[in-house]
Amino acid sequence: MDPVARVAGRAIPFGAKNVDTDIIIPAKWLKTISREGLGEGAFETIRAQEGNVFDDPAYAGAPILIAGDNFGCGSSREHAAWAILDLGIRAVIAPSYSDIFSGNAVKNGILPIVLPQEAIDRLMEVAQQGEQIDVDLETQSVTTPFQDRFTFDIDPFRKHCLLNGLDEVALTLARQTEIQAYESQRAKTRGWLTPKTGNITETHA
Repeated sequence: MDPVARVAGRAIPFGAKNVDTDIIIPAKWLKTISREGLGEGAFETIRAQEGNVFDDPAYAGAPILIAGDNFGCGSSREHAAWAILDLGIRAVIAPSYSDIFSGNAVKNGILPIVLPQEAIDRLMEVAQQGEQIDVDLETQSVTTPFQDRFTFDIDPFRKHCLLNGLDEVALTLARQTEIQAYESQRAKTRGWLTPKTGNITETHA
């Protein structure tokens, strides 16, 4: 996945509370195993409403989403993170998230930022004015052109993964040397556990 160090641009002033994963991506879109194209179905029921922020040209391509409390609650579908990422969103700012959504977001290169409601309210105002919001993961801060500065906490391991673009596959491959050493040692001491190759006999009808 692509690293996340700084996300800057306009933010979508959504702000709704208790938005579950079925709202983020309805169940009918879950038939695919691809991460691409899900942005089309993201927030479908909300986008069906006239004047919704997701289809407002003023926020087209915005890389930041400002949401309300308990964002991503409901079922554990990873498609919710895929859909948000497919919209071009790399950071979400909310007072709280469901644990599963927060984990899925990080594993897919989305930075979930937790800030108090007062900070959310202020960022909503800035976003509605069309001003840029700047997220810096290295300094763990969110700033605006009006000298607002909000700091946030993040688990050090999650921060490391996002800054370096490490998903679960990349984390495993980073230990390839240790894995190969283990498998080599296991082959010597427990050879019966090592699959045999080159002994397949081809037969024909």
